[in-house]
Amino acid sequence: MSLTGAAETPAAQAPPATMVIPVYNGERTLERAIESALAQLYEPLEVLVVDDGSTDASGEIAGSFERVRYVHQQNRGPSAARNRGLEEARGEYVAFLDADDEAVPERMRLQVGYLLEHPEVGCTLARQEVADGGPPPEWVGRDPTFGDLAGIPLMSLVARRSLLLELGGFDVSLRIAEDRDLLVRMRERGIRIEVIPEVVLKRHFHGGNLSFDRPADPSEHPLLRSLKAKLERDRDSAAQPPEEPR
Repeated sequence: MSLTGAAETPAAQAPPATMVIPVYNGERTLERAIESALAQLYEPLEVLVVDDGSTDASGEIAGSFERVRYVHQQNRGPSAARNRGLEEARGEYVAFLDADDEAVPERMRLQVGYLLEHPEVGCTLARQEVADGGPPPEWVGRDPTFGDLAGIPLMSLVARRSLLLELGGFDVSLRIAEDRDLLVRMRERGIRIEVIPEVVLKRHFHGGNLSFDRPADPSEHPLLRSLKAKLERDRDSAAQPPEEPR
C-alpha cells in the first residue's frame, strides 16, 4: 500500500455513493453515527442502516431520520449485515461505518474523489483518531507510519460496489477479522489498495468493540482460518494444469 494525497470531487461530476451502517443493539451510539453520515460533504449520498435483528431502539432511531434508508434482517452477524447493505446499496461506491464510530464530513469526498482520479485503484483506506472512551486493550499498537493508535482502520475502506460484489463481500463465517480477510482477497486478485493520509474516522472505545475481540487461544483466531483458506486457494491454483495453446 502506498501513501498519497486525496482529491476533491466536484458535485456536478460525482457518481452516487452509499454509506452502510450495520447495527445490532446500538441505540446508545447510532444517532451520532447517522448524523455524521448525513453531514458528509458529498452528493449524491445514500445513508443505509442495516439492522441486524436489534432488540433495542435502534430501529426506531434509524426510522426517525427522513434521509435514511432502513433495512431490517434477522440477526446473522456483522459480516452478513454489511453484505446485506452491499446488496441493497444504490451507489456506485460503498463505504461502511460502524454504529459506534463517526465519519468526518470530508470522508466520502476525499475517498471517492481519489478513486475517481485514479481508476487503477480499487480501494482506498485512510486514518482514524481516537475520540473518547476507555483505553483499548494493551496489545493494541500504533501505526508505524503515522503513529495512530490501532493503526489504519480496515473498515475505513471505500471501494467500487461492483468490485466488492465480485469478491463476494465479507465472509459470514468470520465474527472478527472479516475486514482483513476481504483485503487479503483483494490483494490476491491484484486489486490496488491505497492509503490516503487524512483522518476519516473518529473511533469511540467502549469496551465492547468487536474489532478488539480476540480468542484466549491465539490458534483459534479467525484470521488464521482466513490465511489457511488463502493458502488452499494458492495450492489449488498451482495444481491446475496449464491451458492448452489455441
